[in-house]
Amino acid sequence: MTKTVDLSRVHAFHALHTPAAPLALANAWDVASARLVEAAGSAAVATTSAGVAWSLGSPDGDSLARDRALDLIARVVAAVDVPVTADIESGFGADAAGVGQTVTGVLAAGAVGVNIEDGLRDPAEQAERLAAARAAADALGVPLYINARVDTYLMGLGEPGPARLEETLRRAAAYLEAGASGIFVPGVHDPATVTELARGIDAPLNVLVGPDAPSVAELGGLGVARVSLGSWVAEAAYAVVRRATEELLAGGTYGALAGSLSYGEVNSLFKG
Repeated sequence: MTKTVDLSRVHAFHALHTPAAPLALANAWDVASARLVEAAGSAAVATTSAGVAWSLGSPDGDSLARDRALDLIARVVAAVDVPVTADIESGFGADAAGVGQTVTGVLAAGAVGVNIEDGLRDPAEQAERLAAARAAADALGVPLYINARVDTYLMGLGEPGPARLEETLRRAAAYLEAGASGIFVPGVHDPATVTELARGIDAPLNVLVGPDAPSVAELGGLGVARVSLGSWVAEAAYAVVRRATEELLAGGTYGALAGSLSYGEVNSLFKG
């Protein structure tokens, strides 16, 4: 399932990253969730690596086989009419060359962007992996949006405070020099730190949001250009499965199903 990358979509996706109106992404994990995101009015669809892995029977964290991830990306791209950016974990490759091969596959699937996480790898090694991703895209003449994830806050590198911020900015600068388009720093959304990150990173800043995070507009005011729900939506969907099952088995009732989409609504998401 191959779809040629639409360069107009690539450029449009780049332009969506602005603090004036941050790109807000409710991450999808399959065709149905991607179609729902699009139908709700989202200007783009982003996948969540965790949700994708779980839906395909694999744990998150570089366990999913590359070909299965690429197949899912291609299916999502074929199902929607907006740009698709794919979370490809750390690149589905043991080395930089492997990351380049993955990016070639992502472009063959028709996606316009990728997320690549560092997992606190040595910054020099991660820069090589990002450079390989950029080279693979350049070889095909596609200005792929490479969102380089810095995991210093998510994984709690060192003590909180100036040292962690400095390390985050150091990694961000190295990744941008290697060819990244933007920087994703999950694990932090307190206004003071976000402001410092936005000031110190010379590229669009992406943060991960959830129930206790500031609003999209508030984050935009701090300099954030992109906000992502990550695996939150998939987790919420699976929570409904558990609540409905527990209620059914314990009480024989069905209240957890209130507010569900109708059969017809869901079935209409798919193109016959």
